[in-house]
Amino acid sequence: MSAPRTVAASRTALAAVLLVTLVLLIAAALAGVTVGTRVLSPAETFAGLLGHDGIAATVIWELRLPRTLLGLLVGSALGVAGVLAQAVTRNPLADPGLLGISAGGAVAVVAGSAFLGLGAGTPRVLLALAGAALATAAVYLFASRSPEGLTPVNMTLAGMALTAFLGAAVSATVLLNASTMDQYRFWVVGALSLPDPAVLLPAIPPAVAGGILAVVVSGSLNALALGDDTAAALGVAVVRTRLLAGAAVVLLSGTAVALAGPIAFVGLVIPHVARALVGTDVRRVLALSALLGPLLLVTADVVGRLVARPAEVQVGVVTALLGTPFFIWLTRRAKERSR
Repeated sequence: MSAPRTVAASRTALAAVLLVTLVLLIAAALAGVTVGTRVLSPAETFAGLLGHDGIAATVIWELRLPRTLLGLLVGSALGVAGVLAQAVTRNPLADPGLLGISAGGAVAVVAGSAFLGLGAGTPRVLLALAGAALATAAVYLFASRSPEGLTPVNMTLAGMALTAFLGAAVSATVLLNASTMDQYRFWVVGALSLPDPAVLLPAIPPAVAGGILAVVVSGSLNALALGDDTAAALGVAVVRTRLLAGAAVVLLSGTAVALAGPIAFVGLVIPHVARALVGTDVRRVLALSALLGPLLLVTADVVGRLVARPAEVQVGVVTALLGTPFFIWLTRRAKERSR
């Protein structure tokens, strides 16, 4: 087969995968609107979307549709952030949740609310971004000071240690402050209960900025996978690429934390699934992960509504149950490859 035909076939396969994923995402979004304590029929859903059915319209427009849209935004942000984190660190175990980035944003939001009264609006988003940035810097410093240097294993261990410490700090703050507990008891495990629009609106610009940065650095990250020396020989500004990719991870992860809490494992699982489907090209993996992330998160939210009706299991718990076995499998696979 000639090269042009190979490229055309590859593009066709990518388009097919993206199309199928988009169809599944639309189906998951429709399920997010119709499924809950009360399952709406297609006729009730259609009437509710048009505002013709009072009860259905209230359920859809005030509860389920905002929740589903939030799942789409947060899932896409986490999926893309996971791709960038794994590409820039060359670490298959990298994930904003495991590296302590999400925990940094969470502890900043909870502490700001409990001690400074800054729990809503733009301050909440800024706190999440600042906490995510500080946690990223802390993991980098801790890992780089180890005898082996800045290895993927050291970064993962430093991130997990920081996540455990910050998670304990969040739990202690929430438990010791009654008002903070009422406000954040579900948020700290990851929930898609839509926050005040005062939080949603200022969260959109950093999410968009993070997405733009991801697109800008995606080509350079392909070269970076070959090693820093090779990437520099190909004309890639290695330090600049790492800084821009790190900034994108902070923006996307911080936004996700501000809106839905520290949801783990989405950024770990999705890049691996995307690479299995479309190969290792970072640009393709990013495009697919931007769809697979919300597909996983919205589906997990629907599952959480069904397994404990009329109560529900928060989406962060569902993703943890799905992601933990995958993380164990990845860890064993990495150990086998290192032998």
